[in-house]
Amino acid sequence: MTGSFFARLLIGLLWLLHFLPLALLAPLGRGLGALLWRLGKRRRNIALRNLELCFPELPAAERQALAREHFALIGRSFLERGLLWFASPARLQRLMHIKGNIRLAEETPGAMMWLLPHFLGLEWVGPAIMLNQKRPGVDVYQPQSNPVLDARMLAGRARFGETAFIDRHEGIRPVLRLIKKGYAFLNAPDMDFGPKDSAFVPFFGVPTCTLLAPARMAAGQQMVVQPLVVTMLPGGQGYEIDACDPIPGYPSGDAEADAHRFNAWLEARIRRHPAQYFWVHKRFKTRPEGQPSFY
Repeated sequence: MTGSFFARLLIGLLWLLHFLPLALLAPLGRGLGALLWRLGKRRRNIALRNLELCFPELPAAERQALAREHFALIGRSFLERGLLWFASPARLQRLMHIKGNIRLAEETPGAMMWLLPHFLGLEWVGPAIMLNQKRPGVDVYQPQSNPVLDARMLAGRARFGETAFIDRHEGIRPVLRLIKKGYAFLNAPDMDFGPKDSAFVPFFGVPTCTLLAPARMAAGQQMVVQPLVVTMLPGGQGYEIDACDPIPGYPSGDAEADAHRFNAWLEARIRRHPAQYFWVHKRFKTRPEGQPSFY
């Protein structure tokens, strides 16, 4: 009861805030991020450790400044979630600045995969593709522990276009069935899910537990693979959604070589806006046998 009450209170607050212009909402979010920086010691330490591993060439003070900016953007992404849940399609279109061919999936007759790396503006990919092209999409999601919040998040993600959401615990078979029906697969591959179906592949020079399943699926289904990257723009300028060109040579049929290609491509993208990647996740949690934990 208490959890449901606070979830409804939170959803109501995001509904109220979504009426604000982004130029006012953004600094409120940055203020929330500054508070999270002070209160979230555990996540703060994870972010600082990740930045230390990935940017050892930077002085500690610069890495801390990056981490503080990261938390400011986390605060923004949280408060601006209400826009995704409640704002009109016309308003969302005004806030999104799309680069590249967002209609590639619609123009592709065969199987299609969108690769969605974990930048903080990731949730804006859904409206970008569902408001600007006609191909349906299927996504795998991790259910939230709070059922009220879980229902609201799914409803927010399903507002536009034809979409399907598969609980991660159901496995890949429901996804494959929908791919055969013409759905494009939204795949966020850059998380540490443990050693199963993974390999240790360099990422910022660190051997990193990297999923092989995306490349295997893409090769097996003969998929066209298009990455989409979201950049949060300053103040009230909105969001840039880059519908990127397919990664050259991906998939190749060699899943581990493809994992190398993807990690190298992702590292280059992160270096453009390093504060915007999801550093509070234990990206290097799984270590090669015999190596100590980084955390």
